[in-house]
Amino acid sequence: MRSARDFFKPLAAGAPTPVTEIPFKPSRVIHFFPPHNEKMVSKLPETIPNVDIILGNLEDAIPMSDKQAARDGLIKVANELDFGSTQLWSRVNSLDSPWFLDDMIDIVTKAGAKFDVIMIPKVEGPEDIHYVDRLLAQLEARAGLKKPILLHAILETARGVANVEEICGASPRMQGISLGPADLAANRRMKTTRVGGGHPDYVVRQDPTGDDYQGARTTYQQDLWHYTMARMVDACVMHGVLPFYGPFGDIKDVVACEDQFRNAYLLGCVGAWSLHPVQIDIAKRVFSPRPEDVRQAQRVIDAMGDGTGAIMLDGKMEDDASVKQCKVVVELARQLAERDPALAASYGFTS
Repeated sequence: MRSARDFFKPLAAGAPTPVTEIPFKPSRVIHFFPPHNEKMVSKLPETIPNVDIILGNLEDAIPMSDKQAARDGLIKVANELDFGSTQLWSRVNSLDSPWFLDDMIDIVTKAGAKFDVIMIPKVEGPEDIHYVDRLLAQLEARAGLKKPILLHAILETARGVANVEEICGASPRMQGISLGPADLAANRRMKTTRVGGGHPDYVVRQDPTGDDYQGARTTYQQDLWHYTMARMVDACVMHGVLPFYGPFGDIKDVVACEDQFRNAYLLGCVGAWSLHPVQIDIAKRVFSPRPEDVRQAQRVIDAMGDGTGAIMLDGKMEDDASVKQCKVVVELARQLAERDPALAASYGFTS
């Protein structure tokens, strides 16, 4: 057992001191790009200011023949482009792949100072994070980095979901967790070929009228991911790390994409993945509180005075718990407004 006193000590001589608290920056959208695709890379100077997180993908969607080119392209992008206040992440290949070790070595030793977070796919237990934690410390020491690179895990297996609390608490590097619905569906043997979202066969049905069991009865489509997402959010909040919804695969169905993102937002997720530029604005809109919600939250805070007791406002009871809920909304709005002048104006935060 590792002593709590040692938890925030570097795991390698010369490595930077681990962070004691995960910094919360605007994280509404993680936009993926393939670093080996010159056409996509050429658009990055326009894309980077428009997203909170830009992620160079080295894993799924990168053909085996292009793995080296993608890694080299990512290092080039990291060293040559100006990211401003946008975070730079990478999703490396899985721990059991032949590319993982080279991904880590090259990213950290050739461009480590530019990266905020490394995303680790198919994390199944705390032992996976322990391994990467130690490896990162050794590479950071070799590269002479002054700031630790954080870790983000993807839940893509049933074992990972079962161990999500331990994964979140495995290292002070743990920045967050994303739900990976496609691989998780395959691992669970779920009978869906969709990447996220609902399924028309996953329903509850209205009760029959009398004994007319064959008559017309309304059905209501349910959320396949509600349980997993809620469990992930609880585990993340318990350990002070950030929960994210992952990919929504049907690029054309922007309406269902927004619904899935909003479900995640309401449950407590801070952001979602974008696989196509059309999903960027959806994520930014959904994971930014609506201006009317911010105004109402501020009204409740102002009306509650010292934040204790209970009042009636517009015919509704507001109490201490209400203020806590409202402060979550207003504090998030203020953080986002610092990055987005148009959002600041819509919230009425401009001076």
